[in-house]
Amino acid sequence: MEKESAVLLIFTGGTISMSENPATGALRPIDFNRLQELMPELKQTGICIKSIPFQPFIDSSDVHPETWEKIALTINENYADFDGFVVLHGTDTMAYTASALSFMFENLSKPIILTGAQLPIGMLRSDAKENLLTAIEIASAKENGHAVVPEVCIFFEDTLFRGNRTTKKNAEHFNAFNSYNYPPLAKAGVHIKYFRSNIHYPDSGTSVRLRTKIDQNIAILKIFPGITQQTVHAILNIPDIKAVILESFGAGNAPRNNWFFNELKDAAQRGILIINKSQCSTGSVEMGRYETSLNLVSAGIISAYDCTTEATVAKLMYLLGEYDNIDQIKHKLSISLCGEMSVS
Repeated sequence: MEKESAVLLIFTGGTISMSENPATGALRPIDFNRLQELMPELKQTGICIKSIPFQPFIDSSDVHPETWEKIALTINENYADFDGFVVLHGTDTMAYTASALSFMFENLSKPIILTGAQLPIGMLRSDAKENLLTAIEIASAKENGHAVVPEVCIFFEDTLFRGNRTTKKNAEHFNAFNSYNYPPLAKAGVHIKYFRSNIHYPDSGTSVRLRTKIDQNIAILKIFPGITQQTVHAILNIPDIKAVILESFGAGNAPRNNWFFNELKDAAQRGILIINKSQCSTGSVEMGRYETSLNLVSAGIISAYDCTTEATVAKLMYLLGEYDNIDQIKHKLSISLCGEMSVS
């Protein structure tokens, strides 16, 4: 007889972890006992569900790399005892956390599903119940003793996305997330349909490894028509800066001003990593395709291909924390480490 599946809920905060106080109408944090009162369906799942709440809860806007490390350590400490993990998280920075966790866990063999809600769980029209119940089901799903989705994912509304491919797209509707450059891993309707060819599976016989070293000395430089040399110079000369994400136009294009090229080249020659990330949600950076990106190639800029900004931030922090050799970091930026980008 197959043993009961076990899932660990990690409450970090966010709208999904709140309920309305009937007396005051104000939102307040909930614990697992209150969650079970609001969701009696949890007892009908046939899944052993345990919970660990963060104290205090963390608003999504206050999430920090230390939060990522705390979540990762909590999962790692309980890894052997559970079949999967569900992280309740605020939506605003969920894609950053999912991306960070995907780099922290090497050779992951169990699901880590992040989910949240646009409305608190105690409200009548809340999307929290469906999101949470389905996330738990996915986290516990196994075939032949192995996890169906051994990845860090985001589940929202009716879709399971690879976490490091996901971006929050909507602050109003229940379909808050999208993965523009990679197809869904599953769709939830009457049944949950898994798209197995889209799911990454770990190397057999290799155990999971946790890496939590992070270096936050990075910045984002988003270019726009009329950007000044003073602005570009200031960002590229931030004290102790190690890497800059250049958010460029279209397929990776940028102004051809001499001063712009010289600022970038000077920074690159000083050992600052500059990664070219398109401002577009869909598509990939193709440096050299247009003349307006040839200068970037000459300046020593690295392509982010079709990586999201969230995944590029997390990948840079991870690589800078784990490695000292700049050539090694450049090489790892040019390849997909855990399905975060498509490289032909």
